[in-house]
Amino acid sequence: MRVLIVGSGGREHALAWKLAQSDRLNELHAAPGNPGIAALGTCHPVRAEDGDGLLELAQSLGIDLAVIGPEAPLVAGVADRLRHGGIPVFGPSAAAARIEGSKSFAKGVLDAAGVPTAQVLDSATAPCVVKADGLAAGKGVFVCRTQAEAEAGLAAAAALGGTVVVEELLEGEELSVFALCDGSRAVPLAAARDYKRAGDGDTGPNTGGMGSFSPVPGFGREAVTELVDRVHAPVIEQLARRGAPFAGVLFAGLMLTADGPKVLEFNCRFGDPETQSLLPRLDGDLLGALAGAAAGDLSGIDLETASRTAVTIVVAAGGYPERNDSGSPIDGVDKAERLGALVFHSGTARHGDRLVTNGGRVLGVTGVADDPEDARALAYEGAAAISFGGARYRADIALPEASRVG
Repeated sequence: MRVLIVGSGGREHALAWKLAQSDRLNELHAAPGNPGIAALGTCHPVRAEDGDGLLELAQSLGIDLAVIGPEAPLVAGVADRLRHGGIPVFGPSAAAARIEGSKSFAKGVLDAAGVPTAQVLDSATAPCVVKADGLAAGKGVFVCRTQAEAEAGLAAAAALGGTVVVEELLEGEELSVFALCDGSRAVPLAAARDYKRAGDGDTGPNTGGMGSFSPVPGFGREAVTELVDRVHAPVIEQLARRGAPFAGVLFAGLMLTADGPKVLEFNCRFGDPETQSLLPRLDGDLLGALAGAAAGDLSGIDLETASRTAVTIVVAAGGYPERNDSGSPIDGVDKAERLGALVFHSGTARHGDRLVTNGGRVLGVTGVADDPEDARALAYEGAAAISFGGARYRADIALPEASRVG
């Protein structure tokens, strides 16, 4: 198969890395890709949101499957443009992608499906959570425990444009649960946990994600399958009833409250950085599964997940999430890989022969091992080997969870 990966982040690099292992793969292409993906296939200078440009590229290359990574092109209808042009696509239509693109739309679907979620509030009265209704690259959610924080969160969310949704503040541990969908069926993947806040101890502003790990204690195969049946399946059914069947990966962000799991949000794509922790644990042919979902037939697909643990550390720019970094030379990637870590490029570029920064979350470093503490140690060894001006990362990813996995 000839595969085109759409996107340029760490999630797309992880997908490219996994798909490159498939016996079914003949050619791997990416648009626009990144230096890490360029080591696995051919990158093309077409933006992820350029539906017409991507269709022209896919047709010229004879692409058998397009895999769209980020949410923005999905919400903008790029999958529809490619499908209408005859290209099989892994990724939902714009109508189905509204499950992430609009918080208010998602609330309506969840209520109709009977899936537990946070209650919508009439006003921003602390404690509460203030959310921008549309896409905000993971930075449109404001957890407000005081009235001053609520007022600041309301102003910050409003500044992003569009409407604002205010919800009750749910307490507990978070969980990310993924399922491959073909419009009617859902095939569960492993659970993961990510770390949204910028600083250690879950302090500082929300980010796109500063690290992740998988598996999560207490959420093995049976528990995850039960969650997908309770949470994902009713949403898939409800979307199909609305004439928007979901074909792609449906990602539920859950809060494990004292009253049971409740949905914080639904996303229409793989998580970043959760994908960097999920895919190294995945056995079996991911390419075959993605092609099955794109064709509307996941029957017979059962992707096994190994018992090994994966821990991912995001190495970010010093000013992230307020500011990105561009052009700073990066050293140590080869050293981290020699140590045995996987290094996924998230915000990098090439200036001549030099690898440089080109974003806020620059690299994701993943350690994989049978022992959870060994996986965590390897991830941190790899992260410590990498350097660029202002580089930083959280020191508490998968701690103390690593010692409890098993």
